[in-house]
Amino acid sequence: MPHPTSGTAPRVSVVVATNRGGPFLAEALASVAAQTLPADELVVVDDGSPEPEALREIVAEVPAARLVRRDAAGVSAARNAGVLETTGDLVAFLDDDDRWHPERLRRHVDAMTARPDAVVSYCAMRTIDEAGTELVPADQRPAHDQADVVRGPGVMLPNLVVRREAFDAVGGFDPAYRQGEDLDLVLKAAALGPFAFVDDVLVDYRHHPTNTTRSHRDLAASLRTILRHHRAVALAAGKRDLVDAYDERLGANDRFAWWSAARAARSALAARRVGAALAEVTWVARFAPGAPLRVVLRRVRRVTR
Repeated sequence: MPHPTSGTAPRVSVVVATNRGGPFLAEALASVAAQTLPADELVVVDDGSPEPEALREIVAEVPAARLVRRDAAGVSAARNAGVLETTGDLVAFLDDDDRWHPERLRRHVDAMTARPDAVVSYCAMRTIDEAGTELVPADQRPAHDQADVVRGPGVMLPNLVVRREAFDAVGGFDPAYRQGEDLDLVLKAAALGPFAFVDDVLVDYRHHPTNTTRSHRDLAASLRTILRHHRAVALAAGKRDLVDAYDERLGANDRFAWWSAARAARSALAARRVGAALAEVTWVARFAPGAPLRVVLRRVRRVTR
């Protein structure tokens, strides 16, 4: 899609939406302040937090940060409101419990300057625990076309930077989605142009007991709704390659549901909560009844090739 081509480096805006102060917000904001290429703007949106003064005190520790308070409307609406407060050419989003490595913004700006056709850049991202210890190493990969983005190269809100004009063109985040809203944004942006991959670990995604993504049932259901919607659009447009890619991604979401339910069931059994474990098994058997058989067939095909 068209883009500004002035000789100057693009301006970068950072948006943080939160409805809590939380134990990690100070560290998250400090990681923005520590960037080797400073952000031009840092907007923190208080989405109706119950303790606004505590949040205000945390944000005040970062002089460059600007706090905007609004009535609670959900994270999608809060992020959209934050973007409206910015003027940068590029927008990066930071969750209140994640953190960036110091070269994060510089590397993305370099990548998108070198690839002026790229509407999104994304980097490698690892998962850490509450103490900052690595739990899962980065596994992102390059996306060579739109179908690759659909299949899932590991583009999520925490590790992407989007051109402001692309964000505006797709209408920002859809407030109808309370989970998976970043997937919807990514899929819409992929229709506008290529994605640039920054092959370095520059973001730490924090996994802890209060993460919204731990609500695996709601997340799996929301992802399925989003994927089915975009698949229907691709089917109506006669884009068979995208339909096939969406079918692959839907299958991956079913496997995620089984993996998440199995983990939750094991945890429940360890705590001698047999009823909760059975509830997990019952839910996933209804949600994706054919997934185990498909997994077995995939493994058989790999062995017999």
